[in-house]
Amino acid sequence: MPRRAIVKRKEVQPDSKHNNVMVTRLVNKVMLCGKKTTAERVVYDALEIMGEREGKEAISIMEAALHNATPLLEVKPRRVGGATYQVPVEVRPGRNTALAIRWLLKSARARSGKSMAEKLAAELIDASKGQGAAVKKREDTHKMAEANRAFAHYRW
Repeated sequence: MPRRAIVKRKEVQPDSKHNNVMVTRLVNKVMLCGKKTTAERVVYDALEIMGEREGKEAISIMEAALHNATPLLEVKPRRVGGATYQVPVEVRPGRNTALAIRWLLKSARARSGKSMAEKLAAELIDASKGQGAAVKKREDTHKMAEANRAFAHYRW
């Protein structure tokens, strides 16, 4: 990160199939070793599985899952007078969706299942219903921020 210059954010293009930016961000996070077509196939298969299981539009399920997994608060360590305090801060708009996608993928990869598409579909369905490991991670983060609310005056 430069000290004075402003970091220019790359504009993410919407994907070709669903014309949605969040699908592109999900594909980019699923991608390993530059294999984008494999990542696209995994995400599109997961969206198809979600649509079949739930009988609703897959994009709306994915957006509900992202909304339920998106954190509003997090804790950041601040060193004050030799002691380190966990200070609760609000999460920036770009970072909160990145955290949600990261937590969803981490919990999907940790699941037991046949293929990555099925695991991702199951995790997104659970998150859209307010369950699952990613939503639990968000709740734990909020609880930690609430518990350390006494140190909020150290925020700067």
